[in-house]
Amino acid sequence: MNRTAISRRRLNLLPIAVALAGAFGAGSALAQDTVKIGFTGPLSGGAALYGKNVVNGMEMAIKEINAAGLEVGGKKVKLELVALDDKYSPADAAINARRLVQQYQTPAVFVPHSGGIYAMQAFNEQEKFIVMAYSSTPKITETGNKLTIRIPPTFNSYIEPFTQYEMKKFGKKVGMLPGDHEYAKNWSQLFGPAWEKAGGTIASNNPMSYNRSADFYSGVSRVLAEKPDVLFVGGPSEPTALVAKQARELGFKGGFLIMDQAKLDEMAKVTGGLAPLEGSIGVLPVSYDDRVGPKTFAAAYRKAYGADKDPTTESSYNYALTHAVALAMKLAGTTTDATAIRSKIGEALTKLPKETNAGNFNGVDAVGGTIVDPLVATVEGGKIKPVNLSDLMK
Repeated sequence: MNRTAISRRRLNLLPIAVALAGAFGAGSALAQDTVKIGFTGPLSGGAALYGKNVVNGMEMAIKEINAAGLEVGGKKVKLELVALDDKYSPADAAINARRLVQQYQTPAVFVPHSGGIYAMQAFNEQEKFIVMAYSSTPKITETGNKLTIRIPPTFNSYIEPFTQYEMKKFGKKVGMLPGDHEYAKNWSQLFGPAWEKAGGTIASNNPMSYNRSADFYSGVSRVLAEKPDVLFVGGPSEPTALVAKQARELGFKGGFLIMDQAKLDEMAKVTGGLAPLEGSIGVLPVSYDDRVGPKTFAAAYRKAYGADKDPTTESSYNYALTHAVALAMKLAGTTTDATAIRSKIGEALTKLPKETNAGNFNGVDAVGGTIVDPLVATVEGGKIKPVNLSDLMK
């Protein structure tokens, strides 16, 4: 074959080679789709630890899902977390959510503060993404938003038993020192009337900016001047602990009724142990929960982030719901149809293995809230004591 014929044959084969390369390339691309899961929350400022705890739980779940292999609609899927800092600002959360959906095509965005949740609920149904809401504010699922999942139980289930415990132990006069962020406002609006309905009085109410300050002495002093028996405090763990610590330094001897956003074990690291938190009531730290899911998660968390790192409820709950979103995609047969994925999250929670169901979730109710029976905790004798909510009402 002469040189001209060889050249002509090469030219004839070139389209075939290109077509084959394209076919193999397309096959490789289809072999594994990458699906982004979104997060917007505080990764800087006073609530940075709170946001990081959520991200840690999500990252753990995504690593496990990818390692095990996820297949959706006959395609292999790799999950990837895109986490953006909103500094606890509702406006920034909305901006981040739009960026996550438009730039990264995220079918779901996890957000751990009620202000950001409300901001996103204004447009998530139109822009077709699920708001994975980590906030126990009841209003979140009272709006009728069809693409929202409220991850923790509503905090109003805590108010009556927490109130009864503190009243019996310390007295009926409460001083309120909550944060001034949206979530704390929602708690305060329900807590104040409930305390008074139970026969108590509110000595004073002095909300403070937990996310922008570390010196709470003046605010705490004003409330303590009214000689309360109990202090209602709440926000992210670190500033909440500072409020409690400064109250003790100013001579407060009563108990602390702590919003579920703050975690007793994290607070103890700031207060110098549990002794300054004697008489407190709050949610049970994951490290003290002996049920299979939380216990397995706690061990895996320490392996991933360090033996001295205690997991929190926001870590464990968002870990479990990330697993649930992945399984819901598989059950729905889609990674893009937010409505279809949302419709399968309840079923996914019931099908999670006990080891990955770190919150002992039992499904999703009619309005989009998870079904879960949480344990709570008191601090007695310098130790955390797990207790069922129903036992506190006896």
